[in-house]
Amino acid sequence: MSEPKAPTPAPGDTYKGWLFKWTNYIKGYQRRWFVLSNGLLSYYRTQAEMGHTCRGTINLATANIAVEDSCNFVISNGGTQTYHLKASSEVERQRWITALELAKAKAFRMQAESDDSGDDSTPPATGQGAGSRNSEVQSTLRTLGSKVEDLSTCNDLIAKHGSALQRSLSELEGVRLGGETSEKIRQVTERATLFRITSNAMINACRDFLALAQTHSKRWQKALQAEREQRVRLEETLEQLAKQHNHLERAFRGATVLPASQSNPAIDSKGPVSGKGDASDEDEENEFFDACEDVQEFITVPADPKYHRRSGSNVSGISSELGMDDGTTSLDEQSLASNPESPQSQELVPVRKRRTRIPDKPNYSLNLWSIMKNCIGKELSKIPMPVNFNEPLSMLQRLSEDLEYYELLDRAAKCQSSLEQMCYVAAFTVSSYSTTVHRTGKPFNPLLGETFELDRVQESGYRSLCEQVSHHPPAAAHHAISERGWTLRQEIALASKFRGKYLSIMPLGSIHCIFEKSTNHYTWKKVTTTVHNIIVGKLWIDQSGEIDVVNHKTGDRCHLKFAPYSYFSRDVARKVTGVVTDKDGKAHYVLSGTWDEKMEYSRVMQSSRRGENGADGRQKTVYQTLKAKELWRKTPLPEGAENMYYFSTLALTLNELEEGVAPTDSRRRPDQRLMEQGRWEEANAEKQRLEEKQRTVRREREREANRAASPSEEGKESADGGGHQDNYKSMWFEQLVDPVTGEPTHIYKGGYWEAKEQGNWDSCPDIF
Repeated sequence: MSEPKAPTPAPGDTYKGWLFKWTNYIKGYQRRWFVLSNGLLSYYRTQAEMGHTCRGTINLATANIAVEDSCNFVISNGGTQTYHLKASSEVERQRWITALELAKAKAFRMQAESDDSGDDSTPPATGQGAGSRNSEVQSTLRTLGSKVEDLSTCNDLIAKHGSALQRSLSELEGVRLGGETSEKIRQVTERATLFRITSNAMINACRDFLALAQTHSKRWQKALQAEREQRVRLEETLEQLAKQHNHLERAFRGATVLPASQSNPAIDSKGPVSGKGDASDEDEENEFFDACEDVQEFITVPADPKYHRRSGSNVSGISSELGMDDGTTSLDEQSLASNPESPQSQELVPVRKRRTRIPDKPNYSLNLWSIMKNCIGKELSKIPMPVNFNEPLSMLQRLSEDLEYYELLDRAAKCQSSLEQMCYVAAFTVSSYSTTVHRTGKPFNPLLGETFELDRVQESGYRSLCEQVSHHPPAAAHHAISERGWTLRQEIALASKFRGKYLSIMPLGSIHCIFEKSTNHYTWKKVTTTVHNIIVGKLWIDQSGEIDVVNHKTGDRCHLKFAPYSYFSRDVARKVTGVVTDKDGKAHYVLSGTWDEKMEYSRVMQSSRRGENGADGRQKTVYQTLKAKELWRKTPLPEGAENMYYFSTLALTLNELEEGVAPTDSRRRPDQRLMEQGRWEEANAEKQRLEEKQRTVRREREREANRAASPSEEGKESADGGGHQDNYKSMWFEQLVDPVTGEPTHIYKGGYWEAKEQGNWDSCPDIF
């Protein structure tokens, strides 16, 4: 008789063992090492891989476990992952099924408890009521603990008596009929009776435990809900107090800074000032804004009131007084002030009626951490992700969203002054981030050779083309040209790292903007995007870093600083500040605002160095400026945007089907289209097919390159790890050395729009 089987592991234990996993119709079932721990079933090719390479993980909390026959069973989480497994025997299969069911039940409870507990621990209660509640909870926990100990004891007894009963039955099989038969039968009867008694005790203990747990469950749920509501109220109160503190601190700083800045002859000539404040100065001083606080590079204060008394026609006179050059540094105040509203105030009636809605986002739950935990420190673009984390747009379409506020460049093209033009270009730079504030979904990684066109010539005067020119590292080239006198081009490669608590996305590459009339050539780079609360809490986006917008023709420069968000900061959230200087470093404009709402400009009248040092030990520059005027304001999101991935009006139209686009256009991508329609299970399957097709094409391209190479070159290429994307030639862009930055970049070589007009796409690759 075989040895009794090992007891099934408890729900919290780790269970390991070999199983056969179905791979494909060619290889069939393959032996894999499976590990069940903390509600997650992971597998590896060998036991040695456990320390570094996990081949796959499935969360049992949402999984379905089905038995097919004596040895086979299936685990699926609803379509994105399905494991067809086979055990070596029926007994081994039953052990795994028992362990999986126990782990699934515990994982489900843990997930429910995690959802109820929120992001942080419950605040400690205070007062006598809290003390009585705590004592009651402790008493109940002690009772439940004793019941658990009873269950553990009964479990040990059942295992013990069950083994003894099994041995007696085995011995009974080998007994010959005779005098000792009755003795053996008596022993079996006794042990069977003991087993029945302990089983009944186990059943009774389970019944008592279940009844007690059910009695207190509803009470605990109500108490937990009350604690959660109290926590929300405390958070709201704390936020209000922080805002009030910020407001009071600003008012205090304004009250202390403004009188010092007003110590000039124009005010002194009015006579002594009342010791109680500035109530008598309301006529003109109310036009000044408070000093910006806690900015490392500079401080702004209102300019002398004499500048405000001058009319618009005397702006050139101001420039003369301050020694400015009228030709290049004087900004036509009427030009900027004539359009105080957002650039959208000049909207043109579109020729084509475009869609204003897409299907609502399905409410599919997925444990982000269960997938991301194996990605810490890795390049995110190399990690296959289900569409559950995506939004139904590709990175090429996301890049085209930079043109959301193209009117800023239209206005810049009309400017006579290069410094005025710089203000608009800087505002355009900031506006490209306004669509990202709520967009926590990841855009689809474009396939190599994928394109996206945005033809808005009839509506807005511009047309744009993007192409994925490299896959590892992922890089996209973008070219846009407007009939209103500007060209925008860029090549952006994304480097991303997952750090456990947050995800950093670093765009690499320069953006160029050239104006036809003035031939001014501007360049800048993008800042770092950070996605917070990957592990726990609500995902949120932040932009941080510095940007230098440079006019390579005149030497003008705008230095923009994106302040990282901090809950305890006294600054406005998502704050952006900047200074526009000429080639000699002289400041002419100060820009301020937020990257998710608006940008304003203020004309600098005078500048000086502050006497005391800042926190960093350096003197700060103090700019006396005129009253701020609005450059740009974000257009409100369409109604119901929270159910449509927080898409803007432009973003809603980007994936709309259009006739005549190239067969490689992102609109034709099937997995993206399926996701937009809410068919996520099919989208995941289609995404895997496309990715595998791309890998097959890449391997074939590398083999052809190796065959074409000479033996020496082939050996060198093999030593370098293969050609990868070196053999790929872009359809519409060619790689050149940029004459301005000296960087290798892909520049549009022409031909796309002519091919579209002729309907000739024969040279396009089959990527979908």
